[in-house]
Amino acid sequence: MRALMCVLHLTGLAGGGRHGRILAAFLLSFALSSGGSVAQEGTASAPIRLQVVGGLAGVNQYTRLEEPFWRLRLPQISGGRLTADISAFDRSGIRGQETLRLLRLGVTPFSTALLGLVAAEEPELSALELPGVSPDMATLRRVIAAQRPWLQEMLRERHDTELLAVYIYPAQVFFCARPFNGLLDLRGRRIRTSSAAQSELVSALGAVPVVIPFAEIVPAIRANVVECAITGTLSGWQIGLNEVTSHIHAMSLTWGVSLFGANSTAWAGLPQDMRHLLRRELAGLEQRIWEASDAETGLGLACNTGRPECTGEQAEVGGVRGRGRMTLVNVSPEDDALRRRLVREVILPRWAERCGSACAEEWNDRIGDALGIAVPVPK
Repeated sequence: MRALMCVLHLTGLAGGGRHGRILAAFLLSFALSSGGSVAQEGTASAPIRLQVVGGLAGVNQYTRLEEPFWRLRLPQISGGRLTADISAFDRSGIRGQETLRLLRLGVTPFSTALLGLVAAEEPELSALELPGVSPDMATLRRVIAAQRPWLQEMLRERHDTELLAVYIYPAQVFFCARPFNGLLDLRGRRIRTSSAAQSELVSALGAVPVVIPFAEIVPAIRANVVECAITGTLSGWQIGLNEVTSHIHAMSLTWGVSLFGANSTAWAGLPQDMRHLLRRELAGLEQRIWEASDAETGLGLACNTGRPECTGEQAEVGGVRGRGRMTLVNVSPEDDALRRRLVREVILPRWAERCGSACAEEWNDRIGDALGIAVPVPK
């Protein structure tokens, strides 16, 4: 409870305001449901109940994979020794920039942290997903695998957090309300972004970045606040973005990487066999999420453009609001060459300026040299 009040004081939430009241109630429910501790030790007759902050509500990663894992599968595989309450990140009242701080303090014992948001305060984390660096799933796997040992150590040392999984969403691409034939046609347009690195990419294209939360993308385009948006291929379809935009680009810009971890004290408080079980099962959940995101990247493009590959539940969603009729803008050789140039000349150098020379050197050692895109080390 002391950690809870500390967070409310630090973030200015104890004093009021709608979002403050939502978060205060959410965090208070965590404290009360766990008896004032981050993970309540079970007795012979009572299971251990975990409190979990998941990913974005309304998309498949959460509704079809995360939520069923915690609510249904976990009690089954643990023989009833572990149960869990899970709340979607964007319905919890928690600011994305504060997720690592709340984990460190133990207020949220098990939580998802969206990389694009937490990297605003920890620029080094952007190394996991710099725009344009991973244009395909194979490259993204290399980038994450090469940096995972560093990530685990960094989270333990700086944030008292045990890394349990790295999740991704389907590839994030450009959706636009007006026609375009390639990246250079986006000059001058106002484009929704979700991170500083995405904003730098958009600025380098000569466009105007506007940071807007995921849930507000469609209203922002309807109101002409922005003309285009960067978001996931399938998540864009699920929120009806195809109804307010006409063209979608096939280039994978980012993948919506998110981290899932446990507060170190909460983690240590679990029985050892339950820690082993969670590690094993969360590794399986991570793999299923990656495989789904890979498949759903193509599925999202198919659904938005009305191709016959859009089948199953996604086609049923489209049947409610009409078949997708967007125009697919394929990646031209000129677009790919521009991506490579911007990564080398803009994305990596500007990230290194924010993060420092040590970040640049470590990036080069971990993966940059292997990819052939070393970062110029700031002097």
